[in-house]
Amino acid sequence: MKTVLLAALSSVALFTSGAALADTLLRVNQLGYLPDGPKRASLITDRPTPVLWQLVDAKGREIARGQTKPLGMDASVGRKVHLIDFSEVRESGEKLSLVAERVTSPPFAIKPKLYVNLPRDAFGYFYPMRSGIEIRADIAGEAYARPAGHVSAPKSGALNQGDKAVPCQEEGSSLKIYGDPWSCDYTLDVTGGWYDAGDQGKYVVNGALSVAQLMSTFERTLYAKSASAKPFADGALALPEHGNGVPDALDEARWELEFLLSMQVPEGPPLAGMAHHKVHDDEWTGIPTLPHEDPKRRLLHRPSTAATLNLAAAAAQGARLFKPYDAAFAERLLKAAQQAWRAAAEHPGLIAPEGDSDGGGAYHDTDLTDELYWAAAELFITTGNADYRAAIEASPHWRSSIFKPAGYEWANVETRAALSLALVPNSLSRSDAEWLKRDIVTAADEYLKLQKRAPFGHVYDPPEGRYAWGSNHLILQNAIIIARAHDLTGSPKYRDAVLETMDYIFGRNGPGISYVTGYGTDYAKNQHSRWFAYAADPALPGPPKGTLAGGPNVWLSDEIVREKRKGCAPQFCYIDDIESWSTNETAINWNAALAELSGFLAEQ
Repeated sequence: MKTVLLAALSSVALFTSGAALADTLLRVNQLGYLPDGPKRASLITDRPTPVLWQLVDAKGREIARGQTKPLGMDASVGRKVHLIDFSEVRESGEKLSLVAERVTSPPFAIKPKLYVNLPRDAFGYFYPMRSGIEIRADIAGEAYARPAGHVSAPKSGALNQGDKAVPCQEEGSSLKIYGDPWSCDYTLDVTGGWYDAGDQGKYVVNGALSVAQLMSTFERTLYAKSASAKPFADGALALPEHGNGVPDALDEARWELEFLLSMQVPEGPPLAGMAHHKVHDDEWTGIPTLPHEDPKRRLLHRPSTAATLNLAAAAAQGARLFKPYDAAFAERLLKAAQQAWRAAAEHPGLIAPEGDSDGGGAYHDTDLTDELYWAAAELFITTGNADYRAAIEASPHWRSSIFKPAGYEWANVETRAALSLALVPNSLSRSDAEWLKRDIVTAADEYLKLQKRAPFGHVYDPPEGRYAWGSNHLILQNAIIIARAHDLTGSPKYRDAVLETMDYIFGRNGPGISYVTGYGTDYAKNQHSRWFAYAADPALPGPPKGTLAGGPNVWLSDEIVREKRKGCAPQFCYIDDIESWSTNETAINWNAALAELSGFLAEQ
C-alpha cells in the first residue's frame, strides 16, 4: 500500500479518531527493516474500516503517516487484522515506533546491515550444545562455561560412564520396544556431537539434517554469485578451532560428522555399516541437569534404515566439502557414506518404533523414500556414479512437486536433495538441471502468493491451519527455498519475500514476541533446556543469543501450555516457559534452519 503523507491532518485527529480498543495489538519486526526492503506491520483490531497510523521517532516526531488496509478475519489469530505498509520510508533511524488506535509498537530500527551479526549468533548456539568437550568461557562466555559432558562418571558410584563405551539396549527391554530381543555384543565410543535439544540425547536422523544445513550454509557461498563466505571463514565464528585454515562453518560441522561416523556399526556384526538410530539416557532427566552431571545410564538404540540413509547423505556432502582441507577425513566420510548406502539396501525396512521414547525422542518415520532420494543425490553429486543417478531417477520424488506450504523437517528430507542438485555442479543432463531450477523458482512463486494472503507476512500454510511442532523453523525452511530462488534468478521479489518472512520471526506475530533470543525488545528467553535453565535455577544461564524457540504448536502437548493456552488460536498456542517443551524447546535442527538462512540475510 502506498504511504500517504497526510500533512493536512493533525496528530490530534490520529489519536482521537475513535475510541481505542483495549485488545488492539500492533505487531512489528522488533529488530527492524532495511532501508530498501519491505516495511510492513500488522494491526489486530475489530475495526471494519481503515484507521490512521503514524511512524514516529524516539522523540515522538512524525516521520510518515497513512491508512491501514483491512484484511478481514485471520483464523491463525482468531481476529481481524489490518496491514500497515510504510515501505516508501527509506530514511534510516533508530528507536522508531508505529502508532495506531492509541497503541504504540515496540521500538525498531530502519538501517542497513541489520542481519550482519546473525550468522555468528545462529552458529553460536552449536558450540555450547557440544557434547564431549569443555565449553570455554573465553569462547562462549563465562555463563556458558562448563566441563565436558558425557566423558566420565560425574561422581563415584554413578551409573553414567559417559559416551566412551556405550552398550546396546538389553534384550529384555528391547523386546518390549521392537517385538524382537535385539542387542549387540560390542560397545561404541560415541563421544562428541551436539546434544539434540533441551535434553542430552544425540540422534543420527536429526543430527544429519542439522549438519547438512550448516554445511549448505558454506556450500552456497561456493556457487551462488551474490553469496559471501566471510561470515563463515576461519576465525569468524565463536568456536575453538580458529587458525587451522578451515572455514569455521565446516569446523562446527565436523564436530557432528565425527559423531555420526562413530554411530556406524563396525565390520563383523550382523548390521555392519548401518547407523544406530540414537544414544541417550535410559530415563528422562529433570530440569536443570547439566551434561557433566547427568547420572543416567547411556544406551545405543537399534540401527535404523532412516538413520543409515541420513548418515550417507550428510557424509557424502561432507566428503566433497572437506576434500580441499583434509583429504583423509574426506575419504573417511565418503567410505562411510558408501558403506551406509550398501547397508541400507541390505536392510531397507528397519524402522525406529514410535514407542521408543523412554529418556529420549523416538524420531519415528515409516516413509523412507525421501531419505533414499536425499542419500542418492548427495552421493551422486560427490561421485558422479551412475548407480546413484539411477536411484535418483527411480525415486517417486524425482521430477515431482516436493515443496509443501507446511515446510519440511527431519521426516521429509527430499527437499535437501533438490536444493543440493540445483546448486552444486553435477553430471545431470542440462534439461534435468533446468527442470530442478524451474521447480524451485515455481515453488518460490507459490510461496509468494501465499505470503500475499498472509496478514503477518510469513510463508506457512499447514493443513487445516494447524501450526505444528517447531513451526518457526518450518517457516524458515520455506524462506530458504525462496532465498535459493533469488540465488538462481537474482529477482528482488524473492529477496523481499525472505525479509518479510523474518518480520514474523522477530515479532510481527500474534503474541508479539521475537522468537530469537537477544533479538528485538520482547524476545523468548525461557526456552526448554536442561542447562540453559536460568528460569529454573538463576545460577545457570538462559539460552544464548541467537537461539530460536520452537514456536506455536496447536497440539498443546505439555501441561503448561495446555493449562495456560487452552482454546488458543494457532499463533497464540505458544508460551515462553521453560516447562513448555512442545512450544518453547530449543533444537539443533531449528537453529540449523536459522543458521542456513542467516548467510543470505547478512548479505542484504
